[in-house]
Amino acid sequence: MNSDAIYALERPEPALWKLYIIRSLLSGPAIFIVLPVLWFRYYTLRYRFDAEGIHMKVGILFRREVNVTYARIQDIHLSSGLIQRWLGLADVQIQTASGTAGAELTIEGFHQSEEIRDFLYARMRGARDKSPSTPPTLPTAGGDEVVTLLLGIRDELRQTRELLGTRTDKGSPGDGHV
Repeated sequence: MNSDAIYALERPEPALWKLYIIRSLLSGPAIFIVLPVLWFRYYTLRYRFDAEGIHMKVGILFRREVNVTYARIQDIHLSSGLIQRWLGLADVQIQTASGTAGAELTIEGFHQSEEIRDFLYARMRGARDKSPSTPPTLPTAGGDEVVTLLLGIRDELRQTRELLGTRTDKGSPGDGHV
């Protein structure tokens, strides 16, 4: 599977809804609470993969949005239970350095979980392999105007620092130096 196919993924597979039905049936009498909650989750769950990272939205009453850039990804795990494997699904758990013990983002409901994991590993490595030794380029709004403005600000700050340095070297009138 190529990266264009990953970028096209947005909605989970119908197999995720089957998994949610089975989970709610296994919840016993709580099915009347669990099933509607999982139904809303399934029908509002959206993913977007782009050049910057992964974006997830879910929920109607309690909306949750998570945006994770590829550079922030620390580790990626695949997990699947017995029923998930039977349905051909797995959860792709993405961990960041946010300090939480669990996954920052879990991608669920796709048959292509291994391809998603490999895609994320490639993007994660690509984000980290960018050489930090190269200075970032400054945006140029109107040619070199921004660069010229920033250089002027730098020169003024140097002059101000030099003036302040000469003032403190001479001393102030109240410290015995006149």
